[in-house]
Amino acid sequence: MVKSPEEEHPQKAFGWAARDPSGTLSPFHFSRRENGDEDVTVKILYCGVCHSDLHSVKNEWGITRYPIVPGHEIVGIVIQLGNNVKKFKMGDRVGVGVLVGSCKTCETCQQDLENYCPSMIFTYNSTSQDGTRTYGGYSDIVVVDQRYVLRIPDNMPLDAGAPLLCAGITVYSPMKYYGMTEPGKHLGVAGLGGLGHVAVKLGKAFGLKVTVISTSPNKEDEAINKLGADCFLVSTNPEKVQAALGTMDYIIDTVSAIHSLGPLLAMLKLNGKLITVGLPDKPLELPIFPLVMGRKLIGGSDIGGIKETQEMLDFCAKHNITADIELIQMDYINTAMKRLSKSDVKYRFVIDVANSLSQ
Repeated sequence: MVKSPEEEHPQKAFGWAARDPSGTLSPFHFSRRENGDEDVTVKILYCGVCHSDLHSVKNEWGITRYPIVPGHEIVGIVIQLGNNVKKFKMGDRVGVGVLVGSCKTCETCQQDLENYCPSMIFTYNSTSQDGTRTYGGYSDIVVVDQRYVLRIPDNMPLDAGAPLLCAGITVYSPMKYYGMTEPGKHLGVAGLGGLGHVAVKLGKAFGLKVTVISTSPNKEDEAINKLGADCFLVSTNPEKVQAALGTMDYIIDTVSAIHSLGPLLAMLKLNGKLITVGLPDKPLELPIFPLVMGRKLIGGSDIGGIKETQEMLDFCAKHNITADIELIQMDYINTAMKRLSKSDVKYRFVIDVANSLSQ
């Protein structure tokens, strides 16, 4: 007999869920598994609102199973520990990102690249090892295997640190892997949203010259005077684009809308690298001539493993990097989703879960 979400597990839980492709979220009673020997139970204090939450609640990728509790930028405190947990103690400040499970034995897991494991378990809209559904951080508690729990550095604010668990690692990992960290080199950041604004901060911390490439002229002041970018390029201005041809060593492309790659490739120097981390819902066209004629590279990257995510958090804490956030109450989430769909947020919504989730 199929059990209801509330009866599946012994620990009662409460959050907000979407129940159909309208994406409208409302209060939802469900349950979490018992805290096992390897598990940590986290009281959720804050949860970031990622663009993939919006895609998921509306089933825009065609893989959503309802009801769905989104949220994979989770921070909170440890309230229960399994017998075998040595990494954490009660009351520790911790985070949970995009993944809560993997096979632990395959080649990618052995290399601390759990995010590429074929058996990766996502924090929500995924299937746990016991066959039950995973539910995300728009909720009061979460139970996670200690391997996938991260330590939040003491000097990092929990609310503004939450989005780093997705947005931060999504731009940090490719910058490290593709060698986009050499001081004095020129980095272009395409798109100035949740991912892009963190990429600017990371680029400056690595000692790069950073140019923001955007379709929105009104973001220039913010990009340069608040985020610390060196230059701002409006991608619809032909003269500015012309002047930027062949000037950049790397571009990190955070744009998730359908867009042309040609102009970005043209801005790269010989041997330049264009790395895409946005996820448009349709294929992009790839012009081959500029790749061949300039020995250029296009690559991709998807979040990062747990070890690298911890490295990123520690790096951000050392350089005082956090996300720029708008803190919201749980009952504001549907309005926030509408605003997010219009890119009307600077730059990440974060839900004040502990102070606003009431049954």
